[in-house]
Amino acid sequence: MMGHKITKVLVRSKTKLLLPSWFQFIFILTCVHLDLVSSGEKSLAEEVIYAINAGGESHVDTYGIKYQRDPLRSVGTASDYGKQLLIGRVAEDDQILYQTERYHSSTFGYDIPVSEDGWYLLVLKFSEVYFNAPNMKVFDVVLNGDLTIASDLDVFERVGRGVAHDEYIEFEVKSGKILFEGDETELTRGKMRVEFIKSYRDNPKVNAIILTKGRLSDWPQLLPLPNHDEPDEIEDSDPDDSMEDSKPSRKPSGPKTRDPYENEESPAMLPIFVAIGAFIPLVFCMCKL
Repeated sequence: MMGHKITKVLVRSKTKLLLPSWFQFIFILTCVHLDLVSSGEKSLAEEVIYAINAGGESHVDTYGIKYQRDPLRSVGTASDYGKQLLIGRVAEDDQILYQTERYHSSTFGYDIPVSEDGWYLLVLKFSEVYFNAPNMKVFDVVLNGDLTIASDLDVFERVGRGVAHDEYIEFEVKSGKILFEGDETELTRGKMRVEFIKSYRDNPKVNAIILTKGRLSDWPQLLPLPNHDEPDEIEDSDPDDSMEDSKPSRKPSGPKTRDPYENEESPAMLPIFVAIGAFIPLVFCMCKL
């Protein structure tokens, strides 16, 4: 009997000891998970080699990436014209990256340091904040004067006005050379040059530039564009309006014009008029007879 009591006491004491150990284990796992998440967020910023806010001041984005103030001072024009717009596809805190820009009336560029071999991702940020139609601002982007990495870039045609657009360029650096889509170009004193080429359709521009180690699959891309082809949600499903709803939605300029013939009864009276017109000559002929 005594031994049975002792056994119960031991079992209870072991249970009391195991419970804290289990909670400690969960706590440790939670801490490890949080540490991995935070280190993952840090690694994204740590992999960035070069980041500038073209035409604007320094900025730290939602991923912790620090964009330096635009290093170009006497080249082209720095503009914050886009601040009057709310840029689509981008968080509110990072609007400034697409609201400021640098443009130039001729070709201009940035020299970016690249020192180690490996895969790199160049991210060029754009938004059209001035023109309201395509084919108004079109230009090329060239790497080291040899490799065209964006041809006939028309931001408005891609996404419209006041919407963020990123160009992603993956390339490999190997033995002092840049390898891109089967072509190659050499680095000059550990730097590569990204140039925005002047064309006959307005001036080239850029809003922000990032160079990071890694591949596109490691990078957080912009939100997809909304599908404007989808019909608007219909609130009232009146069967009498089914034919009207099937027509394309149009917004005429000005108030709806009243149909000038909507109250006339001439279409309904037309057969009667025809009958009377045919009957009068017949009566006239009979009277003559």
